[in-house]
Order: sequence, then C-alpha cells, then structure tokens
Amino acid sequence: MSALNTPAHRPRLSLGPILYLWPREQVLDFYAELLETPVDVVYLGETICSKRRQLKPEDYWELAERVTAAGKQAVISTLALIESDGELKTLKRICADERFMIEAGDLAALDFLEGRPFVAGHSINLYNHRTLAFLAERGLKRWVMPVELGRDTAADLLKHRPEGVECELFAFGRLPLAYSARCFTAYNRGLGKDNCEFCCGDYPDGVLVTTQEGQEFLSLNGIQTQSAGTHNLLASLDEVRALGVDLLRISPQSKHTADVVRTFADCLTGDLDPAEGTARLSGWAPSGLCDGYWTGQSGYQVGMPAAIG
Repeated sequence: MSALNTPAHRPRLSLGPILYLWPREQVLDFYAELLETPVDVVYLGETICSKRRQLKPEDYWELAERVTAAGKQAVISTLALIESDGELKTLKRICADERFMIEAGDLAALDFLEGRPFVAGHSINLYNHRTLAFLAERGLKRWVMPVELGRDTAADLLKHRPEGVECELFAFGRLPLAYSARCFTAYNRGLGKDNCEFCCGDYPDGVLVTTQEGQEFLSLNGIQTQSAGTHNLLASLDEVRALGVDLLRISPQSKHTADVVRTFADCLTGDLDPAEGTARLSGWAPSGLCDGYWTGQSGYQVGMPAAIG
C-alpha cells in the first residue's frame, strides 16, 4: 500500500478545483495566494458548466505550469457531466495534453487517456473494490472517495485497494451532492439555461436554499446541488490517519481558503489540536460545519443541524 496504516501517518493536502463562477482576476489572485500555502496538490479546471469561459484550457495549462514551478503537483480536472458534442471535443483536447495528470469527472475521459495515469473524481461512482481494481488496470493512480460514502466503506476500500493507488477524501467544503441537466441557479432567477446571463457569477459560494422553517439545508451552484453546511473532517483526523488516507481535499470557497489550508496543515504537523482547529474553521463556514456522511448518521442525531446525511 502507498500509505502507512499507523496513527502517525500524515496525509498530504490537496486543493480541489474551483466549483463556482468567479471573475478571471479573482481566480488568478486566488491561486497566487494559495501557492504560498502548504498545499501539496492543486486541481485546476472547470468541472461544473462549459458555459463558464472566464478561463480557457490554455489558461489552466499556464496555471498548472506555475503550480509545478512552485513545487506542487498540478492536476487538470474535467466536467462531471458531459452533455454535448462540444463538451466531448473539449474533453478530448484536454486529455490530449500529456504534461499534467487528469482528474476524470466522467468516465468518458478514459476513452481519451489511453491507459495514462489518472485520478478518478468524486463524481465517478466508485463504490467497491471490484470497480477500484477495474479502473486500476486502466491507469487509475488516485481516487477521490464519493462524498456519500462513510468511514466504514472507506475502510473496506482502503483494505482492498490495489498497490500504488492513492485515496483522497473530500475533507472541507460544501458537499457536491448532485448534478442535473438543468441549471437551478438560472431557474431561481426566472431564466432558462441557454440564456442564463451567467447569473451564477452573482453567487460566489452558491445560492442558499432554506426549508419552510427557515433552516439552510442546500446550496445551488448552477447545475450542481451542494450542502449548505460546510463539510469538515478535521475533527475525525485520528480516524483518517489510522485508515491510511493519502490526501485530504480542501474545496475552494470565496473567502479564507488559505486560512483553512494552514489550519489543516498545523493540525497535521501537531502544532494545533484538531478540536481547536475545528473551532477556528467554524468561523469560516457561513452555514455551520457538518461531517457529511462520514459517521453514517443523520446530522440531527449528532447535534449538527446544518449537516447533510
């Protein structure tokens, strides 16, 4: 196995792709700041909507060069939902560039990777060790655990993972729960998907959805539905270490992402207690923290009303 299954094991930190529509300059400034943090792997690319064209593949390749020059691994991420011939052509073009590893958001990417090493994104339904072995034969080097799987399934998959395949957990950020052919953000504004006016750019962290009782429970991000609560596994760091997880993914948010990275890093090195780190993170989670599906219990049962799963 690629990780030591001991409590002293120290997972590396990764920065997931930006899931929201931010202005070009904000994106460039964001990465300039994050390259100064102790993150080890940086994922770049558009994974939600092909209409978001503030940055083109050439821009992401240039950013990937900067990431590499900073001593970090750059990975190019692809769309989680392929809906058109144009998106398929763009996917083929991205996969044709062999300078950087690809994170496949959809299995269609495998048709263009020709056995090259790749990462399976959390949007791929990798639920059992047979699928893990099947993809490993086709070049899988790392998989991001689907967020709807908990620690028991993670333990089973890690026990049976093929040699040389790394496991990455979505450790911080609003949980990506579902994708749709329709754009809920546009619908919320009374617009159609084809004439959306890029209104998702008005919501740098998604559109919060509340229940009739006024409780925040979902966030809309274009075609993606997310949790309102910010998923956080820092409080479960000892469990994660014991399982031998290789990477912890921090999903970008419009504010305090660099602070989140440094807080995780300080807890991993032992300079900060995870309980204190979690308290610090709670101040950067607009709708509160949750532990998602990790424990297999409803968030209400563990006293976290913002939790999903």
